[in-house]
Amino acid sequence: MIWIAVAAGGALGSLARHGVNVLVAGRVGRSLPYGTAFVNIVGCVLIGLLAGLVASDRWPMTDAVRAFLFVGVLGGFTTFSSLGLDTFALLREGAYPTAFWNVAGQVGLGLAAVVGGFRLGSFPAR
Repeated sequence: MIWIAVAAGGALGSLARHGVNVLVAGRVGRSLPYGTAFVNIVGCVLIGLLAGLVASDRWPMTDAVRAFLFVGVLGGFTTFSSLGLDTFALLREGAYPTAFWNVAGQVGLGLAAVVGGFRLGSFPAR
């Protein structure tokens, strides 16, 4: 059941992300990735809000609902929100160096991986 919840939520989150990107690009253009920035920030607000509601016991969630919302909907909408929540959890635990390296490592290595993948994909065939 959890796998179905994740799949359904992921489909909704992905559709929402695409819709936001199309809407934002139609209003402000594509000179900068405003749609992606908007999705990432909104996703972070939403995951923080949900995590706060769960942590304060104001919204008890079943495992299926949690998987649907956190992994599915928000994961499909933006995984950047998961990076933010994981880093926030590290900061709350006082693991400041780990939090720093979590962000620096994922952003830096992610960018390097995009560059490497691009180079592999665009390498001339013989």
